[in-house]
Amino acid sequence: MGHSRLRKLLFDDSDEDEIMRRVLKGSTSQRKRRLHIERDRLASHKRLYLDYFADTPIYPPHLFRRRFRMSRSLFLCIQSKIETYEPYFIQKRDNAQRLGLSSLQKITATLRMLAYGVAVDFMDEYVRIGESTTIESSKKFVKAVVDIFSKEYLRSPKNEDIARLLVNGERRGFPGTLESIDCMHWK
Repeated sequence: MGHSRLRKLLFDDSDEDEIMRRVLKGSTSQRKRRLHIERDRLASHKRLYLDYFADTPIYPPHLFRRRFRMSRSLFLCIQSKIETYEPYFIQKRDNAQRLGLSSLQKITATLRMLAYGVAVDFMDEYVRIGESTTIESSKKFVKAVVDIFSKEYLRSPKNEDIARLLVNGERRGFPGTLESIDCMHWK
């Protein structure tokens, strides 16, 4: 607040309540306002659900696998464990009693960013999720995945694991390799 404005308020003979209201309210020219974009979260969730997660989804399983880099059942397993572990991913109501983003939206945005290396802003067009929310979702998702799955999947391989991976690699025509993280296109 500028000195001249403060001086005006100090020497103002209005009642104290009115002065406090003006001080607390501030002027719009002095306060930085965030741009609000109405994204219609519910319509976005419904579209995402119908596209990939309904009993008879619009897109078949092979397209789900190609777009998410995993099977639908694996996605739903991860979603279930993440929701149980991290309350941030449970859909809640905001202060205006509107439903917030669903875990499908938050996890889809995060996984697509990780799978395709796209910019945070890119997810807004389909998933209808803002940049700051996508970043927060990604951070919480990665932390939850590490906490939940690290003992089983992010550990060093045991001798049995190495032997199994070498056999699989050799059977697929890659002798001596332990396997790539993304070999989904190989039959």
